[in-house]
Amino acid sequence: MARGSNAKCRLCRREGQKLFLKGERCNTAKCAIEKRQQSPVPGMHGLRRGRKQTEYAIQLREKQRLKRLYGLREAQFRRFFAQAERISGNTGDNLLILLERRLANVVYRMGMASSRTAGRKFVAHGHVRVNGLKVNRHSFLVKQGDEVKLGPRAPKTIVEASLKSAAAREGGVPGWVEVFAEEMRGMVKAIPTRDDIGVPVDVNLVVTYYSK
Repeated sequence: MARGSNAKCRLCRREGQKLFLKGERCNTAKCAIEKRQQSPVPGMHGLRRGRKQTEYAIQLREKQRLKRLYGLREAQFRRFFAQAERISGNTGDNLLILLERRLANVVYRMGMASSRTAGRKFVAHGHVRVNGLKVNRHSFLVKQGDEVKLGPRAPKTIVEASLKSAAAREGGVPGWVEVFAEEMRGMVKAIPTRDDIGVPVDVNLVVTYYSK
């Protein structure tokens, strides 16, 4: 499948905030947001982009920010939105909960990967087991009670470093998962609620964008 080829740091700069797409680098002085504060928007005309945005442009930016934060292509994101609409309750909340339940995100949330991109690679390379079975679909949705464990061929040194730094992340390891670091495994204690998901996006604008 086609993947976005834009440099990850450019994506953060375009959205004007850290999306934590490059793991620990985002917490250092090497982060592009920190280095280019005078010209956060990429491109030769970045400093000139100060015009007042239309309502549509604001909604589009929120959609792009959420899509890029979770590392999805447009078609994938639309499918999750359609699924969220079919579930009873608030569509925006449903969308965020579905995105959080994706296996690649769960591996990241448990601290076994330094970023969602790294979590996606672990899944794609067959390093992740769910309830003892290998799962290589990063969009697989976990359920309450599922056990997520890394296989014996997972890069142990990288995983250990990520687990050590996970507690220092903004928000730390969320309460809806339980992690057993020495065994490189975790449990999904509960399905996350909207209050458990602290993403810097106004999801109501995303719903409005797709509802037109």
